[in-house]
Amino acid sequence: MYGNEQKLMLLSTLEDIKFSIELIQKRFKNINSSDDFLKDDDSLEKLDSISMRLVAIGEGFKNIDKLTQGKLLVNYPTIPWKQVKGVRDVLSHHYFDMDSEVIFEICKNDIDNLLQTTINIIDNVKD
Repeated sequence: MYGNEQKLMLLSTLEDIKFSIELIQKRFKNINSSDDFLKDDDSLEKLDSISMRLVAIGEGFKNIDKLTQGKLLVNYPTIPWKQVKGVRDVLSHHYFDMDSEVIFEICKNDIDNLLQTTINIIDNVKD
């Protein structure tokens, strides 16, 4: 399906994405509301670090889409890929407008499914 070099690049990017998602899960563990991100400096640091990981994830999936000419991610329609990649754009270009509620909702509702799908993609690319 993919050339050896392309496959290695895909797997490397996917593993980086998986690592970032797992870090987000770890850092989000004790966050129970969007206000928890805003209560002190440590909490704001968590918000910043999670946001930067979301930027990296979005960029990674953008690169995967380019590398596969848009033919890989479409096989996983349970993920709204345009929105995943769009979060990267919003956070990168409008960082000072970042909304802790949006980040909270992504972490609470979307990140687990994104991890499972990323693992599935890794397994399928390896085959």
